Amino acid sequence: MLWHPADAEDASQEILIKVLTHLSTFRQESSFLTWVYHIASNHLLTRRKQRTEEKMQTFEQFGAFLEEAITADVAQEDAESGADWLFIEEIKIGCTMGMLLCLDREDRIAYILGEIFEVSGEEGSLILSIPAATFRKRLSRARLRLRTFMEESCGLINPAAACRCARQATHKAAKLKAKRKPLKPLVFAAPLLLQRKHPQVAAGVQELAALDQVAAQFRSHPDYQAPDSFAQAMRKLLASGQFQLLETEERTHVAQREDG
Repeated sequence: MLWHPADAEDASQEILIKVLTHLSTFRQESSFLTWVYHIASNHLLTRRKQRTEEKMQTFEQFGAFLEEAITADVAQEDAESGADWLFIEEIKIGCTMGMLLCLDREDRIAYILGEIFEVSGEEGSLILSIPAATFRKRLSRARLRLRTFMEESCGLINPAAACRCARQATHKAAKLKAKRKPLKPLVFAAPLLLQRKHPQVAAGVQELAALDQVAAQFRSHPDYQAPDSFAQAMRKLLASGQFQLLETEERTHVAQREDG
């Protein structure tokens, strides 16, 4: 939803605190997971724009950005042999996540819930507090826009399309080298470092990536693991009892609003 893992970490912390301080409002009218998704979705839909959303592009602008590498003087065989597979995965994940940012927030979260997390229309309507028909319409619109763009532009989905992750990776590496800048640390593909020790996992990812399904590209992204520092901070918060104080304060504010 937010593209950059650092922004996702910040949002996760804010959402978890909201969940912990509003446990008393859970009335078991839905599953606990649906209730948590509801809180998370409201938070993500209403929070201020992040750095990535400030630079959010249309599909047309994003296509023009990809075209730069396609038209660069890089032979396909050179591209395939000139970039490390891990850097290629970094480009692939970052690029497909960037495609999601071409959708507005409402369509983006509907796609994430419906296609990537595979929630039902009824569950999606509960999570977003909208009619099921509205959820299905947003999901259908997002599916159509993403599939149309990827079938025209992405070699992962359409073998006839000119864009290839290896070409994009080689082009980006060449640009950094020309500017005498080192390759940046991995942002999206860091979990795949484990695959160097477990080649069977890498083979599974490649098999998923070969599927001619748009949603499969997003499901093939590595599972994101919260950094140890984040997990330790949340454990410390739970152990401190501070969230109970926050919940008490929240109840007081709610009561004051109702009395007012």
